[in-house]
Amino acid sequence: MDSTEKSKAPATSVSTPPFSPTSSSSNSGLPPSPPPLVVLSPCAACKILRRRCADKCVLAPYFPPTEPLKFTIAHKVFGASNIIKLLQELPESQRVDAVSSMVYEANARIRDPVYGCAGAISHLQKQVSELQAQLAKAQADLINMQCQQENLLARFCMDLQQQQQQQQQQLQPFEFFNGGLFFEDGSLGLEPLWT
Repeated sequence: MDSTEKSKAPATSVSTPPFSPTSSSSNSGLPPSPPPLVVLSPCAACKILRRRCADKCVLAPYFPPTEPLKFTIAHKVFGASNIIKLLQELPESQRVDAVSSMVYEANARIRDPVYGCAGAISHLQKQVSELQAQLAKAQADLINMQCQQENLLARFCMDLQQQQQQQQQQLQPFEFFNGGLFFEDGSLGLEPLWT
């Protein structure tokens, strides 16, 4: 392999835990076993960029090796150097949010190259206004139905009162007074037998 092929190959760092004299003293009868090799995989950003992942890689905490698509999308839109510059300028407490925002914006920019997130926001605002209009119409219909119900109930009550009054009026030509039958003018309701 020449030197250009070595620089293009993805780098994996191998680290061994430091040798501890206390661990070998407990097993004095046995020969010391070699410490296990721990293979650290480079972060997704360094894998995609095909470079060696340093111990203090700025991108490693935010682009783990299990999520290469996350960096690929952000890299297409923003570029690796811009992502690194942005992360270095921010305090560590804000970097996680910045990376998630960059990935979201990159996804939106890939889906809609002209408007990006603004297009998604505009679409959602349009949906909200349409739903608010539907809600206002439904509330107006509900109020209208309640008014109609109240009007029907009032009309029913009036009709019922009128029927009761008519029934009472039909019974009013005859009054019962002290057990006798008289008209409203006080005359007896019978014609005399002799004339």
